[in-house]
Amino acid sequence: MLLHMCCGPCAVYPYQLLKNDHDITGLFYNPNIHPFTENKKRMDTAREFADKSGFKLIAIDEYNLDEFLRNAAFREVQRCIMCYADRLFRAASVAKKGNFDAFTTTLLVSPFQKHDLIKKIGEEAGEEYGVQFLYQDFRGGFKEGVEKSKQLGLYRQQYCGCIYSERDRYAPKRKEERK
Repeated sequence: MLLHMCCGPCAVYPYQLLKNDHDITGLFYNPNIHPFTENKKRMDTAREFADKSGFKLIAIDEYNLDEFLRNAAFREVQRCIMCYADRLFRAASVAKKGNFDAFTTTLLVSPFQKHDLIKKIGEEAGEEYGVQFLYQDFRGGFKEGVEKSKQLGLYRQQYCGCIYSERDRYAPKRKEERK
């Protein structure tokens, strides 16, 4: 099973659940994470979690700010679709090349992500590459994963990853957005 990891902390619960029935290899591919220093922190934390848990991690170290901005400009409300597709189609490609039986993503642990959309895109990517996308709703273990990641001392980010989600997390809300 190839487990696309958006970060180390989000991988905790899915990994614990999946390792009983699958030989897991992690995949860190997240060129959407900005700024560069945040991208590196998350990659390092994914490596740390993989090392502590004893599974192999494939880390694709790409930082494509210019491409992300070109694709997201004037389509900011659709940025999640673009982001999911980029990561899940790459995961399906890696799964195909690596002869994995299936792939899934830690995005499915977050109650803040769009599960129906992730499932749809994951299935499309799996169909295109001939690798099964395993949809499993990991949200029930979100809090457990948070607590375990804290116990492990893993770096925990405060926003999804892109510069827009960073803005939404930290920038003061304008008056009309508070309603």
